[in-house]
Amino acid sequence: MNYYSNATRVFFGGPVTRTVKLLIAINVGVFLIQSISHLLGSSFIDAYFGLVPAFVTHDFMIWQLVTYMFLHGGVFHIFFNMLTLFMFGNDLERYWGTPRFLNYYLITGIGAGLCSWLVAVNSVTITIGASGAIYGLLLAYGMLYPNRIVYLNFLLPVKVKWLVIIMGALAFFSSISGSDSGVANIAHLGGMLVGYLFLKGRDWLARYQVYHEKRRREALKRQFEVYYGELRRKIDEDEKKGPTIH
Repeated sequence: MNYYSNATRVFFGGPVTRTVKLLIAINVGVFLIQSISHLLGSSFIDAYFGLVPAFVTHDFMIWQLVTYMFLHGGVFHIFFNMLTLFMFGNDLERYWGTPRFLNYYLITGIGAGLCSWLVAVNSVTITIGASGAIYGLLLAYGMLYPNRIVYLNFLLPVKVKWLVIIMGALAFFSSISGSDSGVANIAHLGGMLVGYLFLKGRDWLARYQVYHEKRRREALKRQFEVYYGELRRKIDEDEKKGPTIH
């Protein structure tokens, strides 16, 4: 499959697709439940369904690797995540179809959570938000439509491929510098990494299959050459002996 396009145009998501609409509705619904819980003075939802690496490690609360991506830390947090989902997700779902798009979204989100867990298996810091999956969508969009134009901060026009590089670089340098302690930069990078492996995995698998088939044919050829050589040798020996008289 070719993930690259040379088309250059400005876009803003297009008509909303079924899965994107459903994901937005679920995230907004969960956020409302969170907000009510917070108003009642409870943080149970965040602690039980957010990603707490220590709870996954010691209490086997592995569902948190899925549920954390449907929780958010505030109005602006969910607004920008859902806006990005709308802007990039619609075209991706139309291009891939619903099953592949939903699989990609969930796999990148879970993969981002796994990365966050692996780098701090005993941490009690709560990670919430769909940003891992959103960064995965951004990467996929950059690979599919690298030359499309988006407006960074609604002001600066930039091609999607440069936006992906900028966002990835910011997340990387923030993660190694320890800045933005309230932002899960490892999850952002994890979403991009898992997304890249997901997209390129088929190509690598196809190349491995071609390589394996080539090796198999070479092995069969060598076996045939050995067998044919032995057979040819026996025929030559029989011819040298002359006819057998009964």
